[in-house]
Amino acid sequence: MEIPAELLPADGRFGSGPSRVRPAQVDALTAAGARLLGTSHRQEPVRALVRTVRHGMAELFDLPEGYEVVLGNGGSTVFWDVATCCLVDRHVQHLVHGEFGGKFATATAQAPFVAGSDHVVAPPGQLARPHAVRGVDTYAWAHNETSTGVIAPVERVQGADDGALLLVDATSAAGGVEVDVSQADAYYFAPQKAFGSDGGLWLALLSPAALERAARLSTTERWVPPSLSLTAALASSRKDETVNTPALATLVMLAEQVTWLLDQGGLAWAARRSRTSSDLVYSWAEQRPWASPSVADPALRSPVVATVDLDGVDAAEVGRVLRAHGVVDTEPYRKLGRNQLRVGTFPSVEPADVEALLACVDHVVERLTA
Repeated sequence: MEIPAELLPADGRFGSGPSRVRPAQVDALTAAGARLLGTSHRQEPVRALVRTVRHGMAELFDLPEGYEVVLGNGGSTVFWDVATCCLVDRHVQHLVHGEFGGKFATATAQAPFVAGSDHVVAPPGQLARPHAVRGVDTYAWAHNETSTGVIAPVERVQGADDGALLLVDATSAAGGVEVDVSQADAYYFAPQKAFGSDGGLWLALLSPAALERAARLSTTERWVPPSLSLTAALASSRKDETVNTPALATLVMLAEQVTWLLDQGGLAWAARRSRTSSDLVYSWAEQRPWASPSVADPALRSPVVATVDLDGVDAAEVGRVLRAHGVVDTEPYRKLGRNQLRVGTFPSVEPADVEALLACVDHVVERLTA
């Protein structure tokens, strides 16, 4: 099956992570090659790069007073272990409305020093909601669930015990969804989604309460591996460094993306652009008898990861035809098992490319069902 060249998007990358990397980011990496790559991360040129990232994040998220931007090696997966060791005290409540919230819940459930790890689970496409429980010192959920395309509010749990922390996994939301960071104590993410960079790095916007909790737990009898120490990561970040050697290419592309987002108008601009693209997908699906948004409630539909169920059409076959024409990464999350298309609509994605993608899908489906 052939898709006419005039229908194809200018850029056919629609991944939900890793996501589209802008050409300017690649250019920045090329320019940094002889100057930064292969040099010491303890010296000023690299520290200046980290400083650009930290200051840019503070500006992008309008960081509340007393909050700090902390960096560490390893990505969000590692931060789950960091948070388990350094932020969860004795009892945590997890909201699980997709794969990634469930992975953090598994991490705390296996920790021998955590007395209680409660899970509030919602079916795919629906949202788990918190409820205050006496004795729970930590609440945790994903702002945007990459696997299902569900967006969750970031807001304090009403009736929670004094001092209870809220930890929000923002890996696929940060940089593409507006947020009031003051509503969370740890708003953490990796840069391979809206920030168009590589993985292997975590960033966390931490409240004074989170910093105090980490400092207190670090002085108790709880042993924490040095590579997972949040206090060590904080100390290094304050020097514009990371505890261990970082991937400099990741930092270069991240710094370029943060600067670009700020130049375009900041988080409000990025959120509008992502919502424009995702709305195109949802509106298109609602107008097709063989398609429907996977998330039934419009208020819960992600603006950065749009999921669409197909009925009577093999989504895998659609994806294969698209990929053969250079339109890639529209497949559903591998463990979800849905007959589904999943489209990353992060700020780097041009809305015009989303329109072209949808025209391509129409073209393919028309021929598959003829």
